[in-house]
This record gives sequence, C-alpha cells and structure tokens, in this order.
Amino acid sequence: MAGGEGDVKLLGLRLSPFVARVRMALDTKGVRYEYVEEDLAAKSSLLLASNPVHRKVPVLIHAGRPVCESLVILHYVDEAWPGARERAAARFWAAYVDGELFPAWGRVMMAATEEERAERAGEAAGMVARLEEAFAGCSDGGDAVGYLDLVLGSNLFWFEAPRRLLGVRLIDKGRTPLLAAWAVRFGEAAAANGMVTDALVDMAVEHAKKLRAAAMAAGK
Repeated sequence: MAGGEGDVKLLGLRLSPFVARVRMALDTKGVRYEYVEEDLAAKSSLLLASNPVHRKVPVLIHAGRPVCESLVILHYVDEAWPGARERAAARFWAAYVDGELFPAWGRVMMAATEEERAERAGEAAGMVARLEEAFAGCSDGGDAVGYLDLVLGSNLFWFEAPRRLLGVRLIDKGRTPLLAAWAVRFGEAAAANGMVTDALVDMAVEHAKKLRAAAMAAGK
C-alpha cells in the first residue's frame, strides 16, 4: 500500500475507459480506495457536488478534494503517490490516443458503407502504426506499467468491438507486432486484477452495437 493516501474515493462507470485507466493507476500504485459506481441517468449528489461543471466521471476524491478529468487525475496520482518515471513524450502520445485514435475507432464503427469503413479503418491503422513507432520509448514495456500503458490499455476492451462486429483489428500483430504483444500482456494483467472481464468486454460490444444501430437508423 502506498503511504499517505488519506481518504480516497473514486466515482466511476465500469464501461468507461477513462475510469478504467484511473483504477489501473491506483491499483498500480498500491493505493487503497473506495470505488463508487455511478448511474449517469440518476447522478448522485456527491458527483454533482464534486464535478458541478461537467457532471461526469471519473472523479477522484482525495482527502475531501475532488480531482476531475482522467488525464488530470493520472497526473495527480503520479505526483501524490510517486513511483514511476514519466516523460513528456508519453504525455504527448497519451493525448494522441484520446484526441485522435479513440475518435478514429468511432469513425470506423459508424461507417455507413463497406467502402467508407475500409477507408476509415485504413486511417485508424495509420494512427496505430505511428503509435507503434513511438511506443518503444514511451511505454515501460515489461512488468512496470507507465502513463501511456494506462491510457492506451484502458481502451483495449473497446477495441474488441470493431473486431467482433466488423472484422476490423485496430491492433494487429502483422502490422504492429510490438503493440500486439504488449496488448496481450496488458490484457492478461488487467484480467488477472479483475479490471477487464469477459462480461465487461461483452457489455462494451453490445453498447457499441447499439450506437452503430442508432447511427445507421439516423442516416437513413
């Protein structure tokens, strides 16, 4: 257990990759915390008081002080419970994952035609290839889990949706062997810690299926 926690509480949603990365960070640091699952259709008074502007998860509450937004929380966790060495490059690529790669996942899922899907899948593959080139220097790679590992790893169970529904692999061992090998290791560790279960992956796939169906219906 890391020292000096005080009272630590995390408000979250199991299906959120942004919540997952915070939980992984806390677990990696050995921080004891209380996890509170939120219902975003009926948000708790604690969530509304802790994040009154955006009213969303995750929210980390440490010694009575709320910290909002997943990347901000990861910075806070690393400073409050020091351990792993972070680099500016890792933060740049973490922002790349959130700002470009994950939206590219959405564009693949919402493509209306096979031609459009193939084009968008190619764009996403190019993004993953660029990340592969940078990953060796930014990820801790082995048993240690660093900042970029958490940001990308928390999205892995969502990346299963295009594979199951559309046959599109965003991380493919033929194109990006380094990332593919890392994804297997990270996924096994997350599953062993109870962070990613088959049931959670199934929930993500079903949710993505509903989003896709709604998008297709709206496009008619």
